[in-house]
Amino acid sequence: MTGKDVWILPLFGDRKPFPFAQTPFNEGDAEFSPDGHWIAYISDESGREEVYVTSFPNPGRKWQVSSAGGVNPRWRRDGKEIYYLNQENAMSATEVTSKGDNFEVGAYQRLFQTRAVRPGKSYDISPDGQRFLINSAVDTSSSSPLVLVVNWTDGFKKN
Repeated sequence: MTGKDVWILPLFGDRKPFPFAQTPFNEGDAEFSPDGHWIAYISDESGREEVYVTSFPNPGRKWQVSSAGGVNPRWRRDGKEIYYLNQENAMSATEVTSKGDNFEVGAYQRLFQTRAVRPGKSYDISPDGQRFLINSAVDTSSSSPLVLVVNWTDGFKKN
């Protein structure tokens, strides 16, 4: 029996979907690298959700990209960095390099704290990796109460 899986739908040929990452664990949130040779996805095989990368179209060895939990992986447009949200909802990034079938995971960096709405694709990154667009939760604890004024036109009447 498998958990949630990553499937591929080819847009050519017989167009039959096929399982790509299919294990007893839950996989999802997959995204192709800019060059199309790699897929970043999440899996809970370690006991918590972490970001992994494997080759495409034939999955082989996989590399763990996150180190303290991770969801919503996104590739920088040049394919040299993967962004994701860690367990504390902080935006994180890990440098990656690839040459042929070899993939290397580099330095991890915590970028900034977010209030990103999860689950789902809750953010996007500018092509240069310098700006983030984040769907954030609104802090309602400090908002002002709604005041409804009825018969407000009575204040304009002259005596």
